[in-house]
Amino acid sequence: MDRFARLVARFLRTPVSLVSLLEADRQVFPGMFGLKEPWARRRETALNLSFCQHVVASGEPLVLNDTRKDPRSCESMAIPELGVLAYAGMPLTDADGHVLGSLCAIDYRPREWSEDELHDLADLAAACSVELRLRIAKEQLRRDRDQADLLLRASVELARAHDLTDVVRRLRDLFEGPAKPSYVGLLLADGPGLRRVVDPDRTRPVESAIGGMALNEGFPSAQAMREQRTVFVPDHAALTAGYSPQAVAGYEELGLSSALCVPLARDRGVLTWSWSGPHTLGLTEKAVLTAVAGYVSQAVERTLFVENRLSAAERLQAAMLTELPVVPGLEMAALYLPAADQDMVGGDWYDAYLVPHGADGRDAALMVSVGDVIGHDMRAAAVMGQVRSMLRQATLGHPTHSPAAALTAVDPAFAVLPLGPGGTVVHARLDAHEHRWRLTWSNAGHPPPLLRLPDGRVSALEEHDLLLLDSATGLERHEHACELPAGSVLVLYTDGLVERRDSDLDVGIGRTMATLSECGDRPLPGLLDALSYGVKNSAQRDDVAVLALRVTGGP
Repeated sequence: MDRFARLVARFLRTPVSLVSLLEADRQVFPGMFGLKEPWARRRETALNLSFCQHVVASGEPLVLNDTRKDPRSCESMAIPELGVLAYAGMPLTDADGHVLGSLCAIDYRPREWSEDELHDLADLAAACSVELRLRIAKEQLRRDRDQADLLLRASVELARAHDLTDVVRRLRDLFEGPAKPSYVGLLLADGPGLRRVVDPDRTRPVESAIGGMALNEGFPSAQAMREQRTVFVPDHAALTAGYSPQAVAGYEELGLSSALCVPLARDRGVLTWSWSGPHTLGLTEKAVLTAVAGYVSQAVERTLFVENRLSAAERLQAAMLTELPVVPGLEMAALYLPAADQDMVGGDWYDAYLVPHGADGRDAALMVSVGDVIGHDMRAAAVMGQVRSMLRQATLGHPTHSPAAALTAVDPAFAVLPLGPGGTVVHARLDAHEHRWRLTWSNAGHPPPLLRLPDGRVSALEEHDLLLLDSATGLERHEHACELPAGSVLVLYTDGLVERRDSDLDVGIGRTMATLSECGDRPLPGLLDALSYGVKNSAQRDDVAVLALRVTGGP
């Protein structure tokens, strides 16, 4: 562009020449020769110093032999500020013929522009226009490439969103560059209106104040939802003219002037992009943003489906898991983590309940169990509930509440009823025994309970029998017993806590024993956090159930 300016100065023998492009509130000089400071350094002036604006307005050349004598220019501040006394400007156009600015020659004294000089200036303006068109085409190709990249990133990022808040967060981080929206909002259909999905990490006060709206309210997003069409508000004037004072106040509070609102598929809601200033929406940009809205619709559909399913699954799991009883002399805490895939529920479970005095005169006892029915879905959870109930009934129906006898009673159910391929369980009883607690347990193929003594030593209670199977084995089940001194900690768990795909099960049990030894003096919730560290955020996680008991004193 500077080369074109130099050619104009050379051919027309002028001290100043400019490639001038007009913007809304200024003219800029991508090419210039001979311009004085401070304008040369700034490469722009305000429009009150511009003759270029007359070329753009008329679409015709502007030739002034003496700017002081022409009514279009005689009052221009360019005369005293820039010393422009003679001016010749030719239109610069894009491929569609729109005038973008002018290629102009400027003299500090009045002069007659010859016909040859004006022909040369027109030829140079035509060449300069071609260069501008090439630059525009190159920039458009770059934008098209960027927009194609945006669509690719949108499809990948939104497919990874795990909840509605994450959808909004990923949307806001999706856009880059000068066209990046100042605000992205997601509103979902909620009965007769819309409710806003708010990112808690980046909430603005007005978002909390306007958390939702009725469909008949005067907001652009409500109109888009109501009429099921894309609504574009180009500037603040259009916002003020077409929408309610509450909407205008909300946009002003957020510092926004323009917006594009796209309804989501299946009447799910509205996606809104907003900009701080006036915005010109090209066809390509509108198509890209509409396509992104399609990806958002899919992400919303998927996350709502998952949330509904998880809600039902969580309610089911919570109903099946036990509220731990209060037992003087013992502390108890439990942890359940659903599997990271499928139905987010599974066959892992824990149980703890008091049983009344036995027929042999034994004091009331505490029964505890941790088990695992094979599977990580709704069916496994349902089977788990049946097995847990049968085990409770078998325990309560035995005169001494024998863990082994209860497991033996449940065994035939797996051979007769459609309970699936089987499961594992540790079933135990804690009895008051001479001012101490005594543990009696039977293990049906389950990972061994871990016992931490007050001095920090941890042992695995290895004794076990065959797991619960869907065939009658006829094998006898055995019981084992040990004392639990004050300060000891008993941990029952399922294999999801210790099993890793890249290591042996014994390695995982050893790692858990080391953590129990090191952290066993912590409050039980903190101990459970330490034991499950590294499991909670695993993408390949199996479901996990853990029950921890600490002996605080005599029964």
